[in-house]
Amino acid sequence: METQRENPITGKEGSPIELDVAANWTKNYRDKHPKETISQFFGKEILEKILTQENCLGIRFYYAYDKPLSGWQRCTISIANFITKVIGNVDGEKHLVIVGAMSDGSDQIAAKHFDTNMMTTASPYTVAQLSAPCPGSPGCPKNVLSGDN
Repeated sequence: METQRENPITGKEGSPIELDVAANWTKNYRDKHPKETISQFFGKEILEKILTQENCLGIRFYYAYDKPLSGWQRCTISIANFITKVIGNVDGEKHLVIVGAMSDGSDQIAAKHFDTNMMTTASPYTVAQLSAPCPGSPGCPKNVLSGDN
């Protein structure tokens, strides 16, 4: 178990992820959530505006819905999740995979090429994964966005 640090956020969180792994994870998400939004785009200006704020060490992404569920809907989802996990034995963690995007809207995930120096296949672009999910990681905030007022 990781020791709680005084300042758990360093600005070095996150790590590159192989494009094949990211592609599999996003496919798994699409399979579990057909016809739902599969990605979000944020422009460079707003990302830089956030990143250049005093003491900002990175950006946290939250999953959110714009409409609340009724009590009946929450109950139905709880039962469905139980059936999916316990009876259906469907499990796995939700991940947020982020990539750069270009002016034409295409993702920066160029075709792989073989790197003879590293003896691996590699992409010239970085595909990144969520490295510190909340709740569960050091430095998770307790506020209205996280559900802890």
